[in-house]
Amino acid sequence: MTAASRARYWLPLVPLFSLLGVTYWLNLQVQPEPAKPDGSKRHDPDAIVENFSATKLNELGLPSFIMAANKMLHYPDDDSTTLEVPRITMLSTGQPAIHAFAKQGTISSKGDEILLHDEVEVLREASARQTGLTLQTDYLRILPDQDLANTDRAVTLFDAHNTVRATGMEMDNKTRTLKLLSQVRSEHVPNKQ
Repeated sequence: MTAASRARYWLPLVPLFSLLGVTYWLNLQVQPEPAKPDGSKRHDPDAIVENFSATKLNELGLPSFIMAANKMLHYPDDDSTTLEVPRITMLSTGQPAIHAFAKQGTISSKGDEILLHDEVEVLREASARQTGLTLQTDYLRILPDQDLANTDRAVTLFDAHNTVRATGMEMDNKTRTLKLLSQVRSEHVPNKQ
């Protein structure tokens, strides 16, 4: 068999192989690109600040809100910020300071809401007119721009003579009011004379 006769047998297959090659190339063109691992699904912090502290000033340039934590971590995938052992102080001119402590905290992506959880304790300093007050709960939502705090969970309040238990609480730092929402039970211990 000569080379020309072999070519004659293969010649009808050339268009078939060409069609097969073009089909393969077209298939590659229409396939979506494989996903590249970009880390966007990971929940890793992009910023870590230890011994964090920030102070918000009022219109007179005086401190009105102080937030500190042992560690602050920011996560870019959901724009969340977590706090380890957060400490918050709310200040009002002429009023006793209010301090809030917790094991954990979260700051909203806009920074307008702080959520404290795990052994939350709020302390209102004593003044000439009022004794000190301690509030304990496992969750507290603070709205710093509105000077408000609230919870829908169980709360316990202690002062020099009272222990009050309730479910739910709303606290307005501007008006210095504390509203207990439901299931309020109180125990009063009078002064010993």
